[in-house]
Amino acid sequence: MTKIKLCGLSCFCEIETVNKLQPEYIGFVFAEKSKRFVPPQIAEELKRHLSPAVQAVGVFVNEKAETVAGFLNSGIIDWAQLHGNENEAYIKKLRQLTNKPIIQAFRIETAHDIAEAEGCAADFILLDSGAGTGTAFNWKLIEGIKRPYFLAGGLDADNVKNAITLLHPFAVDVSSGIETDGQKDLRKMAAFVAAVRKEEKS
Repeated sequence: MTKIKLCGLSCFCEIETVNKLQPEYIGFVFAEKSKRFVPPQIAEELKRHLSPAVQAVGVFVNEKAETVAGFLNSGIIDWAQLHGNENEAYIKKLRQLTNKPIIQAFRIETAHDIAEAEGCAADFILLDSGAGTGTAFNWKLIEGIKRPYFLAGGLDADNVKNAITLLHPFAVDVSSGIETDGQKDLRKMAAFVAAVRKEEKS
């Protein structure tokens, strides 16, 4: 079954919707330059209200490994997602500080990007078109990829069925595709989850 990650959450009404929809993952963005940035103390409060069945992923960009490990080990998040220039040495250091799962994001433009992603030491990889651009990349580039991955970039309720049928990703990750005018749209969140679940049942 394709898993679902709803990313960029920042308020209690969104958490309430998530608790009803039960995706496998949600994402808190801790990169301060992002328009979806959520302060750690707010994320901690939101996590307390999150269903235990839903895992919280923290999105970081070039953050100190010690800081990321602190978020993980304190229970604010369950997974870390690295969206900056973190390298293999960084992942090794993070693993020394925590045993929680690590996702590393890759911008996919060429076959070289695929090779780099497949060789990554993180537990999972996330394949995207860029840093939250909300646009899809050329999916044909990843048709032969061999390891499980989170698919991101330009997904919404209208195209996610096609993405699952063509690529069979481990998980689909959406943020801008469940927004209206830059804000999370609770109806779009429900429609996205319904589209994925409907595809799984067909």
